Amino acid sequence: MNILLVEDDTATASFIRKGLTEHGYVVDHADNGEDGLYLALNNTYDMLIVDRMLPKLDGLSLVQQLRAEPIEIPVLILSALGEVDNRVEGLRAGGDDYLVKPYAFSELLARLQALLRRAHPAHEQTVLKLADLEMDLMKRQVKRAEKVINLQPREFTLLEYLLRNTGQVVTRTMLLEKVWDYHFDPQTNVIDVHISRLRGKIDRDFKTPLLHTVRGAGYMLHDPTTA
Repeated sequence: MNILLVEDDTATASFIRKGLTEHGYVVDHADNGEDGLYLALNNTYDMLIVDRMLPKLDGLSLVQQLRAEPIEIPVLILSALGEVDNRVEGLRAGGDDYLVKPYAFSELLARLQALLRRAHPAHEQTVLKLADLEMDLMKRQVKRAEKVINLQPREFTLLEYLLRNTGQVVTRTMLLEKVWDYHFDPQTNVIDVHISRLRGKIDRDFKTPLLHTVRGAGYMLHDPTTA
């Protein structure tokens, strides 16, 4: 799932981004309100985490402008201002939750997951499927032929991106930008290593391979039995 973090404090942003990435989320970051608003208006995110005190455009104004569009994406507001009136103001501005600094990362993660559950009710599609391969985004669980497959967070994110692009060639550049958040090629074999590990987990013990290399182009997830 894709999250936009709008936080001007470099250390805090790095801490949150690292923690969320380790849990399999794809995180974009803006260090001021104007850039955050631009990203939120021009990209698709499952969740926004917004600091209240931001340069150029404060967090509450950012949220108010989003709601005026209207964009109903869940928003978690972070703030050192913890009085009741401050929290009420944040919620009335359009925030869905309000977390007071300092906080434990475990609490931030729990609140984020609770907002995501409310934003994706049971009747909405939160399961991605291809043949007998199934990914439950809410449970963060992957199965093939009803067998649970244990994936590392990066492998989960990689598979989610491939599943969302089933039947399409996914290039190295696309993977670097969307899964690793690199906007340049670091000239490493990180993609090859992760693709190999993922293929070993979702294909090795099964009759029909689903993850394919497209020579000179990239990779594709598809079921050859339906071609």
